[in-house]
Amino acid sequence: AAPQAPVLGAVAAGGALGALARYGALVLWPTARGGFPWTVFAVNVSGCALIGVLMVLTVERGRVTHPLVRPFLGVGVLGGFTTFSTYAADVSGLLVRQELVAAVAYMVATVLAALAAVWAGAVATRRLLDGNVRRVRDEGRTG
Repeated sequence: AAPQAPVLGAVAAGGALGALARYGALVLWPTARGGFPWTVFAVNVSGCALIGVLMVLTVERGRVTHPLVRPFLGVGVLGGFTTFSTYAADVSGLLVRQELVAAVAYMVATVLAALAAVWAGAVATRRLLDGNVRRVRDEGRTG
């Protein structure tokens, strides 16, 4: 258990920060009573885009190698920031209000947008990294 203490601490600290960021977003951009949950949608989609970026930097390209980065940022910050439970509660609320079209649209749009965001975040990060590598390589040839 002792070797896991730093990982657990990183996850806990990151989770607290991510949950606070989500709460802050909900305070700054509250959903109107009976309205569409745009803030939770935006939080979940943006969090997924950042997960795509993080996975490229840590797993795929190994640019960030500290062993606590992924637990802190991925599981902690982004895990606390994104929220499946609020998404599910929002869907339930829409169904209770008998807003079937909005509930189904929210369910489907969240899943599709979240998957697209992970993909887009990963692709953008790869392109940015590859562009920097090419630029440095080209500068080395001309310099």
